[in-house]
Amino acid sequence: MHYPTTIQNLIECFKKIPGVGEKTAERYSLALLDLDQEVIDLFSKSIENTKKKIKKCSICNNLTEDKICDICKNKKRDKKLLCVVEDPKSIILFEKLGTFNGYYHVINGLISPLDGVNPEDIDLDKLISRIDKDEIKEVILAVKPSIEGETTSLYISKLLKNKDVIVSKIAHGVPLGTEIDYVDSLTLSLALENRKEVTEDN
Repeated sequence: MHYPTTIQNLIECFKKIPGVGEKTAERYSLALLDLDQEVIDLFSKSIENTKKKIKKCSICNNLTEDKICDICKNKKRDKKLLCVVEDPKSIILFEKLGTFNGYYHVINGLISPLDGVNPEDIDLDKLISRIDKDEIKEVILAVKPSIEGETTSLYISKLLKNKDVIVSKIAHGVPLGTEIDYVDSLTLSLALENRKEVTEDN
């Protein structure tokens, strides 16, 4: 016996979300039947607006509904301090800590030649241009502690070698190979606080 077509289609949609398998997709789909129409309408509209309204910040590539995100609009932050992250999700993690008062720049991925991801694929030109334009004094590399993360960090540090800017990276309190969003807030906060300057030797 199969589910009605509408529910089966919904199950297939949920299965497209990373980490959602057949059973979880079924549970989510059937749970929707018990929600009020008002909630269903909000759910549907929110999914639709995700595609229609969400865009990348023209300055830092963070997610926003406007041309410029709220963080870049905030003039009270330290304009000389720039934290480079892999994706917008990392910004949310650092903002929840409440200890970083600089700005961010999302590079949208890490250099990984084996996967066909080269430096030009993660738009480093935009990062370098911003550093020059905004006269950034310290760039903190807060990317995943992996081979790809280390490769990316070293590449960026070489690009900035002859510029008047300190390049540091979060401390190795974050275990090698760990996804940033799985690190507890205390470890992440200490890793940021105890960052060290990037050189070809470390």
